Amino acid sequence: MMQPTTFYIALGSNKGDKFKNLQDAIDAIYVRIGTVKLISKVYKSPALGFDGDDFFNCCLILESDLQPQNVLEQLLDIEIVLGRTRTKKEGYEARIIDLDIIFVENQCIDSQTLQVPHPEMHKRKFVLLPLHDIASKVKHPKYGKEVSVLLKACEDASLLEPINIWLKNPSKAFDLSKYDYIAIEGNIGAGKTSLATKIAHDFNAKLILERFADNAFLPKFYEDAERYAFALEMSFLADRYQQISDDLSQLDLFKDFVISDYDVFKSLIFSKITLNKDEFALYRKLFYLMYKDLRKPDLYIYLHQDTLRLQENIKKRGRDYEKNIDTDYLEKINAGYLEFLKTQTDFNIKIIDISNRDFVANRADYLWILEEVSKE
Repeated sequence: MMQPTTFYIALGSNKGDKFKNLQDAIDAIYVRIGTVKLISKVYKSPALGFDGDDFFNCCLILESDLQPQNVLEQLLDIEIVLGRTRTKKEGYEARIIDLDIIFVENQCIDSQTLQVPHPEMHKRKFVLLPLHDIASKVKHPKYGKEVSVLLKACEDASLLEPINIWLKNPSKAFDLSKYDYIAIEGNIGAGKTSLATKIAHDFNAKLILERFADNAFLPKFYEDAERYAFALEMSFLADRYQQISDDLSQLDLFKDFVISDYDVFKSLIFSKITLNKDEFALYRKLFYLMYKDLRKPDLYIYLHQDTLRLQENIKKRGRDYEKNIDTDYLEKINAGYLEFLKTQTDFNIKIIDISNRDFVANRADYLWILEEVSKE
């Protein structure tokens, strides 16, 4: 999964309920574009270049999976939705909302519709002052100077007044830190790793990912399941036990909670399918000896995908050793998980059906999942 890109956005309004316009824009940015990491104070500033009411201005830091041109298109559409009407008049004019991309990390972009860094930002105190609140050490990609230096050197003599009302960050709407340990489970190709990685990034969680790629028995198992099943399941059990034990015992003061893309109980679910009766009886004894000592998740999320979507996802990620996984095997795994979930009374379990959703490509689906997770 690709890392999101960091954008620095300036917002302004001088018509109508200016504070509400800023908040509505921020809420729309969160829903349509990405995670809002930080929001500056709001500053009142005089209209620049025309006679008009004072502006309310702020800046925010945004992380998005979208490309810069797509982010610009979304910002322009949000302006329209909130009531801005652009005219062909030359010069500046009053506006309900104005949304500008100031920086895109350290990129320089010069296209017909988008110039980054914003070509006028270093001349405008109403941009530099709120930007300084949240990104004082960020350097201008062309000038090589930090925002704090640009602010000191700015010749704009406008007097800005901080407003003693704070905008709300919609990214704080979901409180997952009430859980110390979240495990995300599901069938092969259900999206466990993608969701765990995204939540860990957005909510400052310590991420534990299953080390399946390091298992030398996995490709061999898909070639000759009967021969390598026991060795595969034992190696997975040992590695999962060690990883969960080690990672959960190491306190990380800089993370809010722990999230993993598996729960150790999956070892028993898969082994029941892959092992013969005698091997499974032995394996189950060994499993419970180890499992009783492990920390159980405070929240167990099961992602349900129908088999057709699982096959599509498996094909899409293109792992050679998975290309011959048949539908019957996936259906047996689904049945094994559902049987396990029905018998659990000690777990806090949420079953989320994502068969008709794509939370990687569609932000609305991702936010829907967060809402489902957050429900009491």
